[in-house]
Amino acid sequence: MGYAFIKAHATENDFVVLPDPDGSVHGPLADARVRALCDRHAGIGGDGVLRVIRTASYDATWPGAPTSSATWFMDYRNADGSIAEMCGNGTRAFAAYLRDSGLDTSDEITIATRAGDKTLTFDGELWTVDLGAPQLLGWTEIGIDGDTGRTWKARHVDMGNPHAVALLDDGDVRVDDVDLTRQPAFDAATYPHGVNVELVERAGEAHLSMRVHERGVGETRSCGTGIGATAVAIMEADGHVADGSTYTVDVPGGRLTVTWSEAGHALLTGPAALVASGTTSL
Repeated sequence: MGYAFIKAHATENDFVVLPDPDGSVHGPLADARVRALCDRHAGIGGDGVLRVIRTASYDATWPGAPTSSATWFMDYRNADGSIAEMCGNGTRAFAAYLRDSGLDTSDEITIATRAGDKTLTFDGELWTVDLGAPQLLGWTEIGIDGDTGRTWKARHVDMGNPHAVALLDDGDVRVDDVDLTRQPAFDAATYPHGVNVELVERAGEAHLSMRVHERGVGETRSCGTGIGATAVAIMEADGHVADGSTYTVDVPGGRLTVTWSEAGHALLTGPAALVASGTTSL
């Protein structure tokens, strides 16, 4: 017997979406199933899996059960099957599915995640997700064990999940030249559960270019929380802390904007698309 899936992406950060409103299709969602679905050669392919489930239907004995009054819970898993707290691009794909399927057609949708409730607004073309208040927690160091063999000072930013943001500002190495085929080295004491590593350079006034290596996945075309972490780290360096500034961030998968609101929240704006649907027995 097969079950339904949807393929979606948000600036080419792609996901397998599993509709499971009542939690009766997939149970606790085994790691092996997630890996099979995300396999780009033998499966559907994706950076992760988004299970669409009513918050009240998520069994409290399953991993990472949410505590929320929001109707819908985004049960997000990385491509290797590991559980992640949040996925900024995933929230836009998740909300786009709710809207397209008729489960929630409002222009403002609040969904539960393992990093708390996230509210998204729709303006007819783009989704804006309130990523919440970023925490800038000090400095660390990351290393690239590839062609460059370099280490960089990195800003430790918590967006509900962990990030290390390194600005390549010495002019010797460009973002496009760095080898991200392997996990960058990081301080395990600072990041005991792994870290998303962002490499960034300036592309102009309030304009950044970024690449990211996501824990549990590898290099991805885009990372929503990583874009948020990158923008606020550079805004802080530029003296724009929670003053309503907006920065543009280019990633391999497209262009997004981040506003660090006067309320101290990072607001991420970008597109989301549903590109295929079908059934699978994976």
